[in-house]
Amino acid sequence: MTLKKILLIVIDGISDRPVGNTTPLESADTPNLDYFAGKGINGIMDTISPGIRPGSDTSHLALFGYNPFECYSGRGPIEAAGAGIELKHGDLAFRVNFGTVEGNGESVFEKKVIDRRAGRISDTDALVEAVSKIDLSRFGIEFTFRRGSGHRGAIVFRGKMISDRVSDTDPKETGKNVKKAKPLDDSDKARITAEAINYFMEEAHRLLDSHPVNIEREKKGLLKGNVLLLRGGGVVRKVQSFEEKFGLKLAFITGTTLIKGIGRFIGADIIEVEGATGNSRTNLRGKFSTAIRALDRYDVVLVHIKAADEFGHDGDFEGKKRFIERLDREIEILRELDFSEICMIITADHSTPVTVRDHTADPVPVTILHDGVRVDDVKKFSELKAYKGGLCRIRGRDLIHIALDLTNRAGKFGA
Repeated sequence: MTLKKILLIVIDGISDRPVGNTTPLESADTPNLDYFAGKGINGIMDTISPGIRPGSDTSHLALFGYNPFECYSGRGPIEAAGAGIELKHGDLAFRVNFGTVEGNGESVFEKKVIDRRAGRISDTDALVEAVSKIDLSRFGIEFTFRRGSGHRGAIVFRGKMISDRVSDTDPKETGKNVKKAKPLDDSDKARITAEAINYFMEEAHRLLDSHPVNIEREKKGLLKGNVLLLRGGGVVRKVQSFEEKFGLKLAFITGTTLIKGIGRFIGADIIEVEGATGNSRTNLRGKFSTAIRALDRYDVVLVHIKAADEFGHDGDFEGKKRFIERLDREIEILRELDFSEICMIITADHSTPVTVRDHTADPVPVTILHDGVRVDDVKKFSELKAYKGGLCRIRGRDLIHIALDLTNRAGKFGA
């Protein structure tokens, strides 16, 4: 049997709930997505399981056949991998936001967070360099801090006295004080780790608040990036690589640090595309063109597209609709693929309804195109139509196995 290739298009957060009687995807003009739906088999998918609100990290693990309940230890390690930090077993990693705090007093913990993204600050290279000079050797701990995209970053703490049994410092809401890291058990390791993080928080605030970059931002009426907010802490675990698990070479095409981290976590190659930003200005045509070429070298290629999720988080119905229509124009290039040789899947990692402004457990639409699929009567790519399709309702962890079977790569279970 000829072995075929798999192209997975994940449109982050595209799925929604009806506003009135429609959604951004349902109301968008999408002739190309609808063409693919009409040529394939359709259904709806719970990326984790019914009723479980997926994160982008846990859902992507599931889409590639991993059980996130077994291998997920927190977003921090994945964000750190995406930022290019070399991770070792037992490292403690957090995702980081540059934020803005105001208030009287010397301690950062006496001050209130007025913006968790520091006005979506992006000029952070010099700030990262300054913070990286903090010395934690008195605690027997060292750290690596790297910037991510925009206001984001990642930090990894390493040492013999490291424990993941500590709390985050991000209050996750504006108007609240920065939180102290607290030990979550009675061990010396947890106590020392919490003390080191709190010392780091104080020193980082002192350096950032008076840094020339922030002084200049203040003069321009911009918010200072004068605090680091740590969340999603987790200890690094090793998992079986995708190639070891399935015998297939995997590549990720994404502009989003988190998704790059997922790729590195499961052993995928990351293919960089100029202008792939992870926001609404991303180079969609470049991503799709790169994916077509990558299928010559890889068995499975992921193209991840982020911006629909951001519009969902912003509650912007029209912005989400317009981006979907732009995406549809650019995805036309994939019509040229030979679907007798390539299995293409179009789906989402979760729903991000504009009325909720966060991820929900609502199932997402999925379309599969390949010779031999049982083409159904669905003619529109939409969360409000896909449930009528022949694929019915599946879990995210089932998807890769369905694709492997279609591409003659699945082994037989039993005699």
